[in-house]
Amino acid sequence: MESFADLGLSPELVEALASEGVEHPTALQSAAIPVLRRGNNLLLASAPGSGTLIAWGAALLDRIASEGTSPAVLVVTPTRESASRLAESLQRLGQATGHTVAALGSPWALPGHARLLFGTTGDILGASRGGGIDLASTEVLVVDQLDRLERLEGLEKLEKVLDYLPREGQRIVVALPVTPGVRDFTERHARRAASVPPRPVDGREGSSSPHRGTLRFRVTPRFREEGVLLTVAELFEDDARHVLLYFATEDRAADVGDYLSLHGFACGAPGDTSVPVWLGVEELEARAASEDIEGLVVVSCDVPADPDSLDRRHGLTGNGVVLAFPREMTHLRDIARRTGYALEGFPIPQARPDDSGSFRESLARAIESEDAAPYLLLLEPLFERFDPTEVAAAAAALLRKKTAATATPVRPRPERTGGRPPPTAWVKLFLSVGERDGATPGDLVGAITGETGLPSGKVGKIEIRESHTLVEVEEPVARQIISALNGTTIRGRAVRADFDRGPSRTGGSSRGRPPRRG
Repeated sequence: MESFADLGLSPELVEALASEGVEHPTALQSAAIPVLRRGNNLLLASAPGSGTLIAWGAALLDRIASEGTSPAVLVVTPTRESASRLAESLQRLGQATGHTVAALGSPWALPGHARLLFGTTGDILGASRGGGIDLASTEVLVVDQLDRLERLEGLEKLEKVLDYLPREGQRIVVALPVTPGVRDFTERHARRAASVPPRPVDGREGSSSPHRGTLRFRVTPRFREEGVLLTVAELFEDDARHVLLYFATEDRAADVGDYLSLHGFACGAPGDTSVPVWLGVEELEARAASEDIEGLVVVSCDVPADPDSLDRRHGLTGNGVVLAFPREMTHLRDIARRTGYALEGFPIPQARPDDSGSFRESLARAIESEDAAPYLLLLEPLFERFDPTEVAAAAAALLRKKTAATATPVRPRPERTGGRPPPTAWVKLFLSVGERDGATPGDLVGAITGETGLPSGKVGKIEIRESHTLVEVEEPVARQIISALNGTTIRGRAVRADFDRGPSRTGGSSRGRPPRRG
C-alpha cells in the first residue's frame, strides 16, 4: 500500500500525519499531491469528506518555505466558520513544519504575518484595503468550495481579490459539482490546470454506475459520537445481531468504542461473536472477518473517502448506514452515485401521506419564481455558523410544524353522561434532545402539539437534562406522540422518542440490545 513518504513528503509531515491517525493516502491524495508539489495548477473535483484539505495542504506545507512575515498561501473559503475550521486543522500539521497558519474573521494572533492565511472574500478585501495584510508576494491561491461560493455571493468579489495577487502563481480550485461557472473561472485564472479526478475524455461527467442497492444515511450536525450511539441503539431495536462500525483511524475507533462502552454496548474486533459491536479500521481485514455473519449491519462512522472505500465497506450487506456531517453530504452523494447506490434517510422521516412530493414541488416553484436574494442576505449570518443544508432543513421543519398546527383539527373530548371522570394515567417519555442542544420546554411542547395536533394539556411535567429530556404525557396519547416525534428534529437534532426505561435504558442485554417492554 502506498504511503505519504512514497509521495515525496518530508519525514516531518509524514510523522505529523501519522500522529493524526492518517497513515495512508486516499486515491485523491495520491493523485493530487505529486501535481501540487511540482507547482502546477489543479482543479480538484471534490467536497468536504474526501480528504481534500490534506491533498493540497500537505503538498503546500512541503513546497512553500516556512520563513516569511506575509502570506505565501491565500485560501478563500465560503464562510468564516469554514475558514477557522480549516485553519485549525492545517495548523496541526503546520506546527511540525514550522509554518504559521491563521484565519481572518476569528481570533488568531497576527493573521497578516501567517504563511498560510484563510478568509472569506469580504474579510480578505477588507483587510487588503485597510492595510492589514499584504498579498503582493503571495505564491499560491486556493479557492475552497468554489461552487458554494458561487451560489452564496457570485464570483464578483473573488475577481476583486485576484487584483491584489501577483498575476503569476499557483492556482488550486476545489469544487463539487464543477459548474459552468467553476469551469470558466478555472480556465481563465488557472490555465492548463490538471483535473483530479481526471475529466472524462468524452466530457460526460454525469454518468453513474449500475444500480447496486440502497444505502441509508444519517446527518449528525454536531457530535458524531452521539450519532453513533443513537444509530447503534436503533439498529439493535430493529433486530440486528451485530453492528460493524468503520472508522478512518484507530484513534477514532478507540474513542467511540469507549463512548459506546459507557452506555452499555460491549465492543470488540470484527468477527468476535461474544460482543455486539465491532470496530473496524482496515476495510479488507474487517470485511473478511465479518463474512457469512447473520444479522450484521455495517455503519460508516465517517463518510468513505472514495467509491472504492464505499464498496469495500458496504458491498458486504444491503442494509448499511453512513453517518455524515452536513458539509459532507455533497461528497456522499457523489461517491454513492459513482458506486451505484441510491441514498435514503435513516430513519425515514414520517411524512404525511402524499405531501412530500407536493412540498418539494412548491419549493422548486418558489426557487424559480420568487426573488430570494433578500432572504439570502437575511440568512447569511447563519451560513457562517451552519451549513446551508442545515438552515434549509430547519426552515422546512418549522414550516411543517406550523402547517400541522393550523391544519390538523383537535378533536373535542367526548362528554361523559354522568358520574365523576376516571383519573388520568400519565406515563414518562424519553426524548433524545437536552440542555446541550439548547432545548426549552416551549420547543418540546411546540413539537408535540405541532406534530400531533394534540392540546398542550396532554403534556405534563418536563425534565430537561444534559443529553436528553423526560416528558410526562397522558397515557392514551403516548404512542401517538412517540410515533409522531420519531424522525423529526428539535433544535437541529434528530429526535428519538420512546417510553422512559430508567437507568437501564442503554444498558442492554448481553447482546447490547436495550430492554423491551412487554
